[in-house]
Parts: sequence; structure tokens; C-alpha cells
Amino acid sequence: MPDDIRPDDRYEHIDPSPDVSDEVKTTTCYMCACRCGIRVHLKGGAIRYIEGNRDHPVNKGVLCAKGSAGIMQHYSPARLSQPLRRVGPRGSGEFEAISWDEALQTAEDWLGSVRRTDPRKLAFFTGRDQSQSLTGFWASQFGTPNHAAHGGFCSVNMAAAGIYSIGGSFWEFGEPDWENTRYFMMFGVAEDHDSNPIKTGLGKLKTQGQAKFVSVNPVRTGYSAIADEWVGIRPGTDGLFVMALIHELLRNGKVDLEYLARYTNAHWLVRKAPGTAEDGLFVRDANGNPIAYDRNTDQLVDATQTDIAPAMRGSFPLHQATPGDGGAGGEAVPAFQLVLDRYLDGRYSPDAVAGETGIDADNIRRIAAELAHAAFEQEISLDVAWTDWAGNKHDKIVGRPVSMHAMRGISAHSNGFQTCRAIHLLQMLLGSIDCPGGFRYKPPFPRPAPPGPKPAGKPDQVSP
Repeated sequence: MPDDIRPDDRYEHIDPSPDVSDEVKTTTCYMCACRCGIRVHLKGGAIRYIEGNRDHPVNKGVLCAKGSAGIMQHYSPARLSQPLRRVGPRGSGEFEAISWDEALQTAEDWLGSVRRTDPRKLAFFTGRDQSQSLTGFWASQFGTPNHAAHGGFCSVNMAAAGIYSIGGSFWEFGEPDWENTRYFMMFGVAEDHDSNPIKTGLGKLKTQGQAKFVSVNPVRTGYSAIADEWVGIRPGTDGLFVMALIHELLRNGKVDLEYLARYTNAHWLVRKAPGTAEDGLFVRDANGNPIAYDRNTDQLVDATQTDIAPAMRGSFPLHQATPGDGGAGGEAVPAFQLVLDRYLDGRYSPDAVAGETGIDADNIRRIAAELAHAAFEQEISLDVAWTDWAGNKHDKIVGRPVSMHAMRGISAHSNGFQTCRAIHLLQMLLGSIDCPGGFRYKPPFPRPAPPGPKPAGKPDQVSP
């Protein structure tokens, strides 16, 4: 080999990092509702490549295969490019192309006839997109309450359960405090839901090695495969399993009563008046304020006061209630007493639910004990001054380092709403909501609970 020829000169030079675009647009992915930040590379006006945006707070540059495949939304050969009209029998797959004018006129004829007769005959459904609020508004203005979107068949029951229970929910509303949690439970989460933040968070847990990761899922794939403990539950019984955990925590007195009294309505009195319209309603004074029983004064007082020692259990006569509270005497119990009455029942014991859930009773008791240990024996205390909702100042923040996450696996059942509420109740009892090591809201949450918008329902009469 001549001295003036280097070995590399014998081979064709290859650029390992060629320019794939002449323009880059930043936007968000919607291949799932995670809404990761993406950088879309264009060349000649056509999409050539999609990558994660390192400056985006949700995914910090990470992008899953599903997001990378977003290019197929634009260039898939199966994508419709013009309106089609069926010309053969239903299911035959026989269609002909028509113009947009003809398509719009056909839709106008169909919808016009329905709206003139009875708008409620229209059932309107849209798939996953970012215009569900618009399409829902359109359907309401059209006059039909029979409208839904992708979320209603995916996870909206879970989100609604969280909003009505704690003013937020999993996934888009908040996530675990990955840095400080010591015990993380995941219920029914598939790898294509919230995948990038979950993968990043689990990576932190496994790297730090200071938290136990328990995955509750019928199959041990994906996330469950890297869990410290996999709980192979029978499908659809997650709620019953959670209620058994609640049973054990209540039975052993492992709940955060101070948290419940300060941040929940557990101490509000509920009227006991079987057979009347008042039964099961909160007792309120003439100004609409909820009532609690103050153990310091042995009086019925405004439950929103912060300088009281509210009773959390027991039964109290209402003859002292402020006039105008809507009831005539009787008895009332704190809301927490109703929780005790229900979940201390033997039907929620680990032995009673083991057969239906497929989880050994001793394992249920052990997991409940581990939750309590992490929450109360591994308490986090941060010397950070803060002011609570009532204006009271505190010189430190106390955290219960137990966190949870749930998704489609629990919402895809008829009991999904109540299952998710049970998980949130478990979080409340442990005091692990919006605190170091627990579930942390994302701004602008939490929302009011219950939320402001009212359900559409089925009005008695809808005018065209």
C-alpha cells in the first residue's frame, strides 16, 4: 500500500448524519392522549421524520414507536382522500367516489330531516382527535344528548371518577412524585398509554432502587415484567382488591385522620333519616355550610372552620343544628363513619375476596401492611413553608410516599368508574394526594370537586 494512501480512502465516504429536512415544525403528538412534544421534519413540504422534542416538559425528547408512526396518518395508502358512497350491500366493501359538494348535500339532507322531526334520533360519535369539545358542542346545539367520543369508550369513566372524587385523576391530570415515592402501585396500564412519562418515571424508580414497584395486571408483559412484584389479578376485580386493602387499613387504624379532616369532607355530618328525601344528604346550616361535630365544644359547628376538632366517627343528634338546615332533628354521622360501616364489613375482608380476585388473602394483608409502612413509617418531611387552602401557614410539608397510577385496564369494565373511585379513596385514606412522594396534580388542577360543568343528561324536551 503506498504511503500516501490512508486505509479510509479505499472506501466510499458515507455521511452518518445526513440532513433529512429543510424545515422543522414543533407541535404535539396525538397518537395517544399523552400529547408528547414532537419535532416534525419536512422536506419539500412533505413529512420525512418525527422525533421527540427535548424541550417539551411531558416527554423531554422521548418518543415511542406509536408516536414515530404518526407519519402514517398522512401517508398511509389506506387513508381516505375523497368522500365515498356505498353502492353495494352493507359489508360488501363496494363504494364509489363522489364530490365534496355531493357528500355535504347528502349529510344535510339526512341531518335536516332528523332535526325537523326529533333531534334526539341522532346518535353522534367521533373518534380520537383534538376537536371533541367542538363536536360535543355541535351535537348539543343540534339538539341531541346522544353524543360521545373515543374517550367515552376508553378512559373517561376513570377521569370522571377522579374529578368527582379528588378534583383530578391519573394520566393527564397528575402523576406520581417519581423522585420521592417509596411504594408505587400500577393498575391495568398498557404500554401504549402515557408511555413516555411512565417509562421515564419507572426508569427513575429502578435506577434509584429506593421504591417498590407493584403492578396489578392479569398479564405479566411490558411494565409488569420489570415490576418488583406482579399481582396477577382476575380481570375486572381490581376494585374488590382495593376495597380489601381499605378493609385492612381501617381494621388496623392505618389511616391519616388529620389529612382527612383538613382536606376532605370525611367529618361532614350525613343525615340518617331512612325513608325520607333527606336520608344520606349532608346536614347544612341556613347559609348552606356543611355541619360537623366539634369534640372541643361538644357542639354542631360549621365544618369549614379550621380551628375545630371534628369527630370522625359516632352518631350525633341534630336538635342543636342551626335552624333552617332543611331537616327536622334526627341523627347524623360523619361521612367517615359510613366508610367504616361499609368497608369493615366482612365481605371486603381479604379472605372473602381472595377467591374472586385470584389473589391470596395473605398477600392482600401483606400489601396493605406494606402500604401502611411506606406511608407512615417512611414519612417525608420537607422544611418548606407553605400556606394551605384556609390561609393557615405551615413551616414544613409532610409527605406520604405512596403513589398510584391506573389506566385503561380498569376503565374498560362496567365497574371502571367505581373501581377508580376506590383507588382514589385508598389514596385519601393514606393522605398521599398532592404531597411529596404521592400523587401530584399538574396545573391547572385540582379542579373543584364535583366539577362545574353539569352532565348533559337526557332533558325532558329538546327544541329543534
